[in-house]
This record gives sequence, C-alpha cells and structure tokens, in this order.
Amino acid sequence: MNMLSGSLWNKLIFFAFPLAATNILQQLFNSVDTAVAGRFAGDNALAAVGANASIISVFVNLFSGLAIGTNVVIATFVGQKRKKDIPKVVHTSIALALLFGFAISFLGLFIARPVLAVMGTPKGEVLDLAVVYLRIYFVGMPAILVYNYGAAVLRSIGDTKRPMFALILSGIVNVILNLLLVICFDMSVVGVAIATVISNIISASIVVITLIKNDSEIHLDLRKLSINKKYLKKIMAIGAPAGIQGAVFSLSNVLIQTGINSFMEDAMSGSSIALTFECFSFYIATSFSQAAVTFVSQNYGAGQLKRCRRITRIAMIEGFLFTEIASCIFFLTRYQLIHLFTLKSGIVYYAIWRMTIVMMLEGMTGLYEILGATIRGTGHSTLPALITTFGTVGFRVFWLYTVFKYHHSFKVLMAVYPCSWLFIMIMMTTAYVIIIRKVFREHAEIIT
Repeated sequence: MNMLSGSLWNKLIFFAFPLAATNILQQLFNSVDTAVAGRFAGDNALAAVGANASIISVFVNLFSGLAIGTNVVIATFVGQKRKKDIPKVVHTSIALALLFGFAISFLGLFIARPVLAVMGTPKGEVLDLAVVYLRIYFVGMPAILVYNYGAAVLRSIGDTKRPMFALILSGIVNVILNLLLVICFDMSVVGVAIATVISNIISASIVVITLIKNDSEIHLDLRKLSINKKYLKKIMAIGAPAGIQGAVFSLSNVLIQTGINSFMEDAMSGSSIALTFECFSFYIATSFSQAAVTFVSQNYGAGQLKRCRRITRIAMIEGFLFTEIASCIFFLTRYQLIHLFTLKSGIVYYAIWRMTIVMMLEGMTGLYEILGATIRGTGHSTLPALITTFGTVGFRVFWLYTVFKYHHSFKVLMAVYPCSWLFIMIMMTTAYVIIIRKVFREHAEIIT
C-alpha cells in the first residue's frame, strides 16, 4: 500500500478494517473462553476466566507495546527509503519477542496466585481455577509476542490482511478445541487455557512462516536472529513508552477489577461479559490509531507534514464514527448478546449496567488514541505515555479512593471509565497542538 500519496479516506479504512478484524479475533480468544466456561463449566469457571482478563492485559500490553516501536521504526525507514536498515530491525524484534515471552512464562508460574489474591479474587474454587488458567495461559506468552511483533513488521509496510488470516485460522481452532476439551473431556478451565495456548502457537507460526517466505527487506532468517543494540535503542525509544502506556492502562483496570471483586461472583462474571463487547468497540478505535501511527510515521519520514495532519483528522472522523456504530449495535442487542454467555439474572444485571454506563461513550477512546498515535508517529512517544499514565492510574486511583469509597456502588465504579476518558482526551488534545507546532517549526528551520 502506498501511504505517501493518494486518497487517505479509503486507504485508512482498507488498512484499519483488517486490523480491527485482527484485534477483534484476538479478543474472541478470550470471549470464547468466557462463553464456553460460563455455559459448560459453571459460574465459578466463568468468574475465574474473567478475573484474569485485566492481569493478562497488563503483561501483553506492556511487551506488545514494544511492537509499536518496531512498526514506527520500519515505517519511518520506508518513508526515508533506508531499506538496508530494515532487516536488522526485523531480526532484533523477533529475538526480543522470544526473550520477553519466555521471561513472562517463567515469571507467571510464581506470581499467578499472589497477584490474583491481592486483587481480591474470592478464595476457594474461583481462586484455584483462576490460578490454573493463568499459569497455563502464560506458557503461551512467547507465541503471543512473536505473533504481535511479526504482525507489526507486516503492518509497517501496509500488510494487515495476512495477520488477520492467521488469526482467523487459529480462532477457528480455538473454538473447536474449547468445545472439545470442555464438553467432551470435561477439562473446565484447563481445557479452555490449553485451547488458547495452541491457537496462539498456530497464529505465531503462520506469521513467522510468512516472514520467512517473504523475499523483500522484511524477510526473516531464523539463523540471523540477534539483538542489534543500535536498532534496539530505536525500538525501545518509541516502544517502551507505548508499552508502559498500554500496561498502565491495563493496570488501572486491575485496580478497578479489585473494586468489582468486592461485589463478588455475579459482578465479576457480569463485568467480564460486558467487557468483551467493550473490547470489540475499543479495538475498532485502536485499529484507526494503529493505522494513523503507521501512515504518520511513513509520511513524517518522507517530510510530508501537512499530510500527517490530514491523516490525523481523517482517522479521528472515521475511528469515532465506526466505533460508535459498533457500540450502538452492541447496546441495542445487549440482552441477546449477554444471554449467549449466561442466563443467571444476577450476572445479567451487572452486565447490563456496565454496558449502559460505558458502551455508548467508547468513541472517546478512539479520539485520544489517534491523537497519541500521531504524536508517537513523529517520534515523541514519551508524552502520550505520561498523559495516559496520569489520566488512567492517577485519575482512577483518585476516583476509587474518594468517590467510590464514599459511594460504594457498581454504577459509581463504572462511571470512572467515561470520566477518565474525557480527562485524557482534553490533555492529549493539548499535547497534540503543542507537539505538531513544534514539529512544523523544526521542519521549517531544517528547510531554511
């Protein structure tokens, strides 16, 4: 895909839609886990799987965020026509994914129970099942990171379709294995976790094979896997703040999950179900932010700054519009969707209230994510991370220990989401205006 010229309206959509489908398919892994656990393994299994969602997001977002560094660095090199540098970035990225993946797998065996206990996961069967699920899930972390880093390499040159096809195939396998292991072999959360791990290995393998067979500058040679310090620094400069931003965002959800756990199993299960559909809308929003960061990176590398501003505006319009359309569809069909997971009235009650308070305002996330992506695409990755840290952890901790503490209700707890989004959006808009003016000024000085 030529990102440096031509109409942006259709190109951003063609880039973002397969990306949205890919992200949604990733979420479907956990959604299928949740649905199968709830309908065929019982309410405790459903609560156990749901209790892990926030923890998993912290680790995946922290290290997968580094893949954004890979995306930006390669896309910038493409814009600058520095093709000789790209292979070293590719091999450094995949080696980094394996290193981090195995480290998380090892660490996860020891921290699963303490972390779940600190979060207030109900003791007894729910906690025991949650620990088993999390430990098995962590075994597949190398595959998750290899897929994400490999997909970032492909996206940096405009290829969002092959990562999507990899997840379609692995997603089908995930559904089949879930039903087989849980229903036929009565393996409960163990079967659910094993199915997810196998599916992740399949998607990672497909992406790796795709890179190996590619004969362009992104070709992967497993014999050349190594970490190049020069390119590691470039990846980390962009990716580390982005990874921290994603982890911090997820960490704030862990804190909120602690509050949800105080309402016990029905709230945990209901919140987990509603979160599934929120994630679908959120991934539509973030697909346009990922499109924006790739397009902006290439055009920034080519010195086309006015086009960078157009990319931001168009991505914000399209991202907000499509996110809100999806949110409206989910909200209008909320009862039917929730009943796919459970028929228990207590769980349905909490799921409905979460969707009512949070779902219809999901479009705000797309606005500030795209602004942050543009800032990151110009090489300024730290500021969006700081804003997100302050706006999520800072604001949400404040809310939990003030508003929620004195008004201990599920509805008040859920209101923290749209309030924090608005807070972040105001700060990110201000940062965008400042950074873009700085970038234009620096570019003008270079020309003159």
